Amino acid sequence: YLLPQQVRCAATALYAFCREADDLIDEGSDPQQGLLQLQSRLDAIYAQQPMSFTVDRVMSRIVHRHNLPRKLLGALLEGFAWDAEGKLYHSIEDVYDYSARVAGAVGVMMSVLMGVRDAKTLARAADLGTAMQLTNIARDVGEDAHLGRIYLPMDELKAEGVDPAEMLANP
Repeated sequence: YLLPQQVRCAATALYAFCREADDLIDEGSDPQQGLLQLQSRLDAIYAQQPMSFTVDRVMSRIVHRHNLPRKLLGALLEGFAWDAEGKLYHSIEDVYDYSARVAGAVGVMMSVLMGVRDAKTLARAADLGTAMQLTNIARDVGEDAHLGRIYLPMDELKAEGVDPAEMLANP
């Protein structure tokens, strides 16, 4: 085991919540409704009145035990909202913004669960999460296109002569 038990349990709960939230947006029948449900669940978690979902009850304990800032989970949900609306990313800066929300925030949350509060260290954790998301984007170009999504910067695709509509039609 790489992490002490208390951190491992907290990390497992965080992963479960993030995975469930991502699946609700990516695989649910109504991503916008899923996003509203996640916002309500998060409200209840932070009010220490979690809904009946097991992961929510555990997340509520983790959030309060580790004083996990709500804005971090809020950033994650903002990135999921961008997924739900099918947002396009026109520049690499836009891709960085998305990656910071869906993965940089997770890097910071993991650091907080490990007891880290130093701003410089948290910034590097955000950078690491963002870098990991950029790696996922590069790895999953074809898979994302099959799902009707493009996370690559539109300006760079166009500069290389890649038609986004053609890319989606024939990944």
